[in-house]
Amino acid sequence: MRVTGVARESGWPGLSVSTTLTNPSTRPGLRLPGRVTLAAGSEDVPVRHIRLGLVATAEPDDPRSPRRLVQYHQVPIAGRFVVPAGRRRAVDFALPLPWETPVTIFGGVPLISLRTGLRTEVSLDPDLDQGAMVPVFVHPLPIQQHILAALETLGFAMRQAGLVQGRLPGVAQTLPVHQRLGYWVGPLYAGPITELEVIFVTNSAGLEVLIWLDRRLSLTGISHQSISRFRIWHAGMEQRDWVATVDGWLREAINRHAAAASNAHWSARITESAHVSRHPDAPVAPGYGLGGTAGGGGIGGGGGGGDGT
Repeated sequence: MRVTGVARESGWPGLSVSTTLTNPSTRPGLRLPGRVTLAAGSEDVPVRHIRLGLVATAEPDDPRSPRRLVQYHQVPIAGRFVVPAGRRRAVDFALPLPWETPVTIFGGVPLISLRTGLRTEVSLDPDLDQGAMVPVFVHPLPIQQHILAALETLGFAMRQAGLVQGRLPGVAQTLPVHQRLGYWVGPLYAGPITELEVIFVTNSAGLEVLIWLDRRLSLTGISHQSISRFRIWHAGMEQRDWVATVDGWLREAINRHAAAASNAHWSARITESAHVSRHPDAPVAPGYGLGGTAGGGGIGGGGGGGDGT
């Protein structure tokens, strides 16, 4: 039986399982410390293994299908052992979070409809018993914080945040899900676009920023979408003018979007900056990723500092 969850009483006769976190607030690329405690009843309890998994609600590839709970990351923390009758056994852990772990908190406020939980799985025999989860609050990395704050400064307002199952084509992605942040378009950029989505694909070296643009004309039914990709590194991020950098990305992405539109007369170019800006970074060519630097085994351990700096 696999007893999963964190309720004080697991439901398995003679065994209770609880999981506690030292601090449920964390960031991608860090380690999440905590303890799993097992208490046996009147008989010895043989345990096959203990695993921890990160779980969140995600949208499937097919937009017509309902959202569902997805375990997007799992790590074993203990092998075989026995909990003696009437005794407790504590297993300490420091779960390495993937660099691509979805952000659930921005500015101290939970993002809309996006939560992550830590599931504990204790395997006793092949059956499965589902349980509750411990909430985990994932704050943005400093580099993500700079980009999100710059978007706010430029007039963009976040309207939704969610996870989507599936991999992005041509992107060095380690998780089976990716996070999308949808924005109401800032007034200075309105006209050429009506919708904006931002996707971060992060690793220990830096991140790729995917800017997804859409221009819809409701009266005619015309719609045009485009994606621009930019790369940025953790190193040297404190020396950047982030409002200028993000403004440059947006202008470059909007102008490429307009140039590719089949009806270019209604997808106007941005001719002047919304902020005094240097020339934007060149977009990443399709198929280019930041693979090979995010650590082994998909657990985001990676080299460099734990906070990505």
